[in-house]
Amino acid sequence: MAIKQQITEMAVQARRAAREMAALSTDVKNRLLLAMADGLLAKADFIKQENQKDLEAGRAKGLSAAMLDRLELSDKVIDAMVGGLHEVAVLPDPVGEVAEMAKRPNGIMVGKMRIPLGVIGIIYESRPNVTVDAAALCIKAGNSVFLRGGSEAIHSNLALAKVLQGAMAAAGIDPAAVQVVPVTDREAINVMLTLEEYVDLIIPRGGEGLIRFVSENSRIPVLKHYKGVCHLFVDDSAEQQMAVDLIMNSKTQRPGVCNALETLLVHRNIADSFLPVVAKALTEVGVELRGCEETCRILSGTKPARNDDWGKEFLDLILAVRVVDDLDGAMDHIVEYGSQHTEVIVTESYRNSQRFLKEVDASAVMINASTRFNDGGQFGLGAEIGISTTKLHAYGPMGLKELTALKYIVYGEGQVRS
Repeated sequence: MAIKQQITEMAVQARRAAREMAALSTDVKNRLLLAMADGLLAKADFIKQENQKDLEAGRAKGLSAAMLDRLELSDKVIDAMVGGLHEVAVLPDPVGEVAEMAKRPNGIMVGKMRIPLGVIGIIYESRPNVTVDAAALCIKAGNSVFLRGGSEAIHSNLALAKVLQGAMAAAGIDPAAVQVVPVTDREAINVMLTLEEYVDLIIPRGGEGLIRFVSENSRIPVLKHYKGVCHLFVDDSAEQQMAVDLIMNSKTQRPGVCNALETLLVHRNIADSFLPVVAKALTEVGVELRGCEETCRILSGTKPARNDDWGKEFLDLILAVRVVDDLDGAMDHIVEYGSQHTEVIVTESYRNSQRFLKEVDASAVMINASTRFNDGGQFGLGAEIGISTTKLHAYGPMGLKELTALKYIVYGEGQVRS
């Protein structure tokens, strides 16, 4: 079967299944998620056997140790996926929530009801556990999900989908609500991005190149974040030990993730006293500093920052450092180089904190907190399907509510419009 025909037929099936998913009760969805968790445990040997095929192919292709680690479905990873399904099962179900009911002068009642989005297409790289995490959230929100993972994880993703679909079939639910594209050809993505009649939303998860490709070629709305260029500004009123602690956590806890700190901005009034202290702490754990001219003057031996270091997502133990004149200078830098992901101010000034909150545009703006908190689990969403740095229709970590929409509902008693 030609790839275009195959992908289109899968999308048609997903659209048909979405209608059934939208009507499922919370209890049925929760029992399905728990059955999926039991299925993963029961089929762990099969999953690991299929995963081994991907690992062997990855080694033959020369994938890095880090990539192979992300690819492996160990017992620990399988247990984490099972735990994730249990966690999603106990989350509040947003579908069917009714809000803002108000009576109009003519007597009709107008409100809003939360409903599933429909069919969600997810295009992602490497980690096969995304298959289960994404399916769990989409199912709980009453959607169908159409998954296209990376070619390096094809056997793993198909094995996981088979287990999930088995649980759905056993529960009498259309397995087409969870589908993994079974071909690795890039054409599958190109076809998928044209199916606006069947797919309601595309969520790409991966590197900047993948996300830009999807955004530039999709006829379907795309929720995206290209990169996480997160800044932390140390105001001249900041409690300096707090600032050091926040910088260390933001940069070094997990430097390879999108909510890690990439650029440090320091108020000129405290630069001479503060920079040597924080630089000592950072360099002791292996962080390479790349500084502006003023930073290099204060910290002799610091590597001068290049123009492209500002606005760069290093995803490594590398930190760009700039001395700025004041709060306005910090915000100007963020406007020019930020990626609307996470921005932090460390300050004891209420006025400055409120200006930063109101004037800085990012999916999360924080006062005296680590950038690492921009995460669905940390924000109380239970889980997330990604972080959006676009404002339509979600901004920030995307949990269950962000996988739904609101429709107007009206109660009448025979009113007609005059």
